[in-house]
Amino acid sequence: MDVRDLRRVMIFVEDLYEEMELWYPKYRLEEAGFEPVLAGPEARRTYQGKHGYPARSDASFYDLEERDFLGLIIPGGFAPDKLRRIPKVLDLTRKFMQARKLVAHICHGGWICASAEVVSGFRMTSTPGIKDDLVHAGALWVDEPVVVDRNMVSSRRPDDLPLFMGACLEVLESSILPF
Repeated sequence: MDVRDLRRVMIFVEDLYEEMELWYPKYRLEEAGFEPVLAGPEARRTYQGKHGYPARSDASFYDLEERDFLGLIIPGGFAPDKLRRIPKVLDLTRKFMQARKLVAHICHGGWICASAEVVSGFRMTSTPGIKDDLVHAGALWVDEPVVVDRNMVSSRRPDDLPLFMGACLEVLESSILPF
């Protein structure tokens, strides 16, 4: 399948995800004509957000492959701390990076990228709470609302979501333009 035919974007989900950082990207992707796929450890399971709002996964990430998606978005909350311990999550994240497809993370989402060992030499941001983790993994951390470095987009917190998704959509659109 040609990458220009892809419109699907994977979004990781697990219990204690940050609601705004999942739902805002999901709706913005839909508005822009993309197909967001909520991928959790189990297919069609309901995961509870930090504030109790449910999100039902579309698929299990164990059944998915990077080649079938245009990009990956990693919401924050405490879910990334759980997800970064799962080898399949780290493998998917590495494969998106190796394919130079969108890898976008906000707030604590950068934990997954640090654990996947894909941040070294990348300029990025996050919540200040994981700054040290990213720096120790080799990232060039800055305190800015949104940072785009090659195929990686990062932001700090829910207030940054409009800029975050604007940058994500730019990266996605540029990856499907005719060559």
